Amino acid sequence: MPNFHIALLPGDGIGPEVVDAAVKVLDATQQRLADVTLSYETLSVGADEYLANGDPLPAATVERMKQADAMLLGAMGLPSVRWPNGVEMTPQIDIREQLDLFNGVRPIRLYHESHTPLKGYGGADGKPIDFVIIRENCEGLFSERLAPRVPDRDFETDTMKITRHGAERVCREAFKLAAKRRRHVTLVDKANVLPSMAFFRKIFDEVATEFPDITTDHVYVDAMALFLVQHPEKFDVMVTENMFGDILSDLAAGIVGGMGMAPSADIGPQHALFQPSHGTAPDIAGQGIANPIATILSAALMLDWFDQPETVRGARLIESAVAVVMADPTCHTADLGGETSTTEISDRIIAALSA
Repeated sequence: MPNFHIALLPGDGIGPEVVDAAVKVLDATQQRLADVTLSYETLSVGADEYLANGDPLPAATVERMKQADAMLLGAMGLPSVRWPNGVEMTPQIDIREQLDLFNGVRPIRLYHESHTPLKGYGGADGKPIDFVIIRENCEGLFSERLAPRVPDRDFETDTMKITRHGAERVCREAFKLAAKRRRHVTLVDKANVLPSMAFFRKIFDEVATEFPDITTDHVYVDAMALFLVQHPEKFDVMVTENMFGDILSDLAAGIVGGMGMAPSADIGPQHALFQPSHGTAPDIAGQGIANPIATILSAALMLDWFDQPETVRGARLIESAVAVVMADPTCHTADLGGETSTTEISDRIIAALSA
């Protein structure tokens, strides 16, 4: 019987609440699977860990994470807890870079027409929204964020770094995913202005020749911001640079109900971390009103990534249960305009697992 050991990283703000909800759903799902067990180890990371011990991501904790089969993260960081240079702590980015979690997978799906500010989407007669953003996680405009800076100068710079290795591997992952979906990949770049993006496009087109049965197109990032609002139903899988993916992920979440509806996976050659795309939301922490859907769907992505017949079936069970619960317009958390609590949502999903 395979056992999958999961490192839980609840983090800060609402992170512990949504992780608890996801674990409840995982445990209920496990009971419906044959010959699969899940075990957990909770590790302390984030702003509260920094306040307690002076380091938001202790090296010993990273080593424990490496020993796990996967990691489930809540959220990390608090606006009031910053480094001396004024920037917020971002241990989630440090984890991606230290564990080479280059493949950022951001599924976007509309579950109910009332969730979107767009007209004519969802419902019996509305158009569906169902696409995936693949974000390169380890290069791009984030690549030199930790580089030493010359003090007291009157300008600052950031470098957008695109390597052949980094671009090839993330583009291949996008094509592999598209082969399981609607067989189309869109490259999002700024190749009309930036040489780094022209290089990314060149590599994308080279990788595309390895997948002749998958169609492609190219869209500039500014145009994509427009198209995601005008006709998001036209997209299947899109792949893009780190910062572009960061920005477009939030825009995309906004058209399906907000960050509480946006799961993600950060996947590398040896390790994988699964987390909601939202932040710590300290203004609502402890009130029991946080939306756990993104974290629960991230847990489903984790089961899918384990890639065993029963864990894949478990992922489909969770996704189907979420779809059933989210189809009920009376079952919405505060971010969706409702009054359903975090616990009530997870309980409803657990009940739907057997439906």
